[in-house]
Amino acid sequence: MKIKLTSVYVDNQENALRFYTDVLGLAKKADFSNGPFRWLTVISADEPDGTELQLALNDNPAAKAYQEAIFEQGQPAIMFFTDDVKGDYERIKAKGGAFTMPPTEVTGSTIVQLNDSCGNLVQITQLTRW
Repeated sequence: MKIKLTSVYVDNQENALRFYTDVLGLAKKADFSNGPFRWLTVISADEPDGTELQLALNDNPAAKAYQEAIFEQGQPAIMFFTDDVKGDYERIKAKGGAFTMPPTEVTGSTIVQLNDSCGNLVQITQLTRW
């Protein structure tokens, strides 16, 4: 069994596509519409056949309430892993990323958090190598 797709709710798919590709550096994988529904996914540029992240429009009241609640609690909606969190922090900051937490050492890792401008907090984690 493999994880091939996961989703994050966004309040604007076009803004989300810009953030996740232009700011974070992911690549667009799928983008097609069927009536009012738009299927939009991004992937790691380093893994074109890897796990896709669906940027799902948040037009469901229950999902919207969930998204708003975890944002208000300061809980990231999604987490990415990196081998160079400080380098990614500087690269993303230079592209306009709005960080809510600079590189911070916590048990077993260094993390940063930023606002994706579409209703979510994103965490980037570098695990400590023992």
